[in-house]
Amino acid sequence: MEDLTDRRLVVVTGASSGIGLAAATDLARRGDQVVLVGRDPSRLRTAADEVREASGERPEVFRADFAVLDDVRRLADDLRAGYDRIDVLANNAGAIVLQSVTTVDGFELSIQANHLAPFLLSNLLADRIRRMVVTASGAHRSGALDPDDFNAFLRRYRPMSAYGTSKQANILFAAEAARRWPAVDSYSFHPGVVRTRFGNESRLVAAGMRLLPLRGPVKGAQTLVWLANQDRSRLVDGGYYFDCRPRRPWPKAADPQLAARLWTASAAAVGIPA
Repeated sequence: MEDLTDRRLVVVTGASSGIGLAAATDLARRGDQVVLVGRDPSRLRTAADEVREASGERPEVFRADFAVLDDVRRLADDLRAGYDRIDVLANNAGAIVLQSVTTVDGFELSIQANHLAPFLLSNLLADRIRRMVVTASGAHRSGALDPDDFNAFLRRYRPMSAYGTSKQANILFAAEAARRWPAVDSYSFHPGVVRTRFGNESRLVAAGMRLLPLRGPVKGAQTLVWLANQDRSRLVDGGYYFDCRPRRPWPKAADPQLAARLWTASAAAVGIPA
């Protein structure tokens, strides 16, 4: 086990680039021990080099593909074996999926990578986590979540609606975690429209993003870092934040009954007790 008596341990998923890497770098500069989780080994190594250059210490890295739930289970086992507590789990990994894809686990890729995988990881680590921060999005306004049918978008795929639905799930998950896990501070946030690798593979998404006021990854990571560091007495547990301020999500992402249904359905989907 790592000796973390005098330092916080922060695990950041989706840390190979963008918001995750910016947040990990900032937190490492502040003295936290950061752990990077990503899908691509080469990009993870490059990210670790950047964090080391900025902070003077090379972070640990763990590879996991959130499109494969067995990877998530293995990641949880590795983190449990390596660390006796996780002061902050930043559930930041996510993607816009541009076409209908079914994972090896049988789920539409957006809902699995952006919600079911972090839901599973968080549940498997819940007894070790002290604070959880979930990267959501203002795109939750386009969500159409049906907890009884995670694969609805496989029949008529709309990329932004599928993405928005997964972000709606992120906000509901953080709020329900706050209710179910009183020992874990849980928050979600909107990073703004960030210039990252998100839209690189789609001319349509990239063109649309050019019409919006974009911010860089450092600015996008600002609220994540702030939520990781702010005293809990100054935060709303289960709250949704943007630019370091609490915001009211759309009603579809603020329904406690829907959040409870989502939790039960998600637990059944990934094979854990509700």
